[in-house]
Amino acid sequence: MSGAVPPESLDPEGMAALISDFLEALRVRNYSESTVRTRGHHLQRFAAWCADRSLTRPSEITKPILERHQRALFHYRKPTGGPISFRSQAMAITSVRAFFKHLARQNRILTNPAADLDLPKAERRLPRVVLTVEEAERVLQQPSVGDLLGLRDRAILETLYSTGIRRSELVNLGVYDLDPQRGTLFVRLGKGKKDRVVPIGERALAWVQKYIHEVRPQLVVEPDSGRLFLSRHGAAIAVASLTDAVRSYVVQSGVGKPGACHLFRHTMATLMLEGGAEIRFIQEMLGHASLATTQVYTRVAIHKLKAIHDATHPGAKLKRPPPREEAPSLAARPSAELLAALAAEAPEEDEE
Repeated sequence: MSGAVPPESLDPEGMAALISDFLEALRVRNYSESTVRTRGHHLQRFAAWCADRSLTRPSEITKPILERHQRALFHYRKPTGGPISFRSQAMAITSVRAFFKHLARQNRILTNPAADLDLPKAERRLPRVVLTVEEAERVLQQPSVGDLLGLRDRAILETLYSTGIRRSELVNLGVYDLDPQRGTLFVRLGKGKKDRVVPIGERALAWVQKYIHEVRPQLVVEPDSGRLFLSRHGAAIAVASLTDAVRSYVVQSGVGKPGACHLFRHTMATLMLEGGAEIRFIQEMLGHASLATTQVYTRVAIHKLKAIHDATHPGAKLKRPPPREEAPSLAARPSAELLAALAAEAPEEDEE
């Protein structure tokens, strides 16, 4: 490679320069780095599509061109032969719309060609895979708790199952985000940069505390980063490594279902619903801002949420209570919308 800079990247009104300006503006406005990366990815692909058609400046883009790009996304096939999901298509188009809206506001273009660009109709899919109580227990028992990393992994699995937090939220947990007295976890800067407090069951809490006392001191490397779960090298666990580890335990368990960290999020929500928890309590635990069936979002006190969690989560207690004779019917509650919203989160380990 010659290392020469592409001529279009030197153009201050070219795609590359203006995309870079847009992404910097997102950071200034305190968008999460994950959002910036995602939008940057989609815009780079859009810029490459435009370059193939000798379109190098946003000022050259019209609404018909954007509609052609949208059709191209619909007809594109991945190396596996499958199409891009409508969710991913919508994310790509949303990034393009935000880009041109920014350019119009900054007077870098005269009109916004993406102003009336429609998004694909949202899919209302239910989670494809959910573990039963027995299957979840089989997965939890896979780590070898006789060694350091096995005990750590058991604590991680118990935390995912008990709280339903996202994998990115788990790797960012700090030691002092755990409150053993109240039985809660403080999730800092979750999706949308929103903090929340969620209950953690007695059993998960016991495993995490065992990890903190017996394992973490042997893994930590000074200066201590303060992260709760550490890698074998004393650093924070990489998100990809966490996903690989959890997926391997799911496979080893022999339950015959695919998935990793997000599988436990689906499972937690489904099992608590089946146990009788109201949708608004599950909504609070998941950190969802709203649901289609919820007209007014009701924030609940953590002590009430903790009580609901203890009463409805099958793994909340050190000793499981005997099953009730008659479980509430899942179909009798408006839970399909909740589970569809959960499935639409775009599980991190299921990226396109």
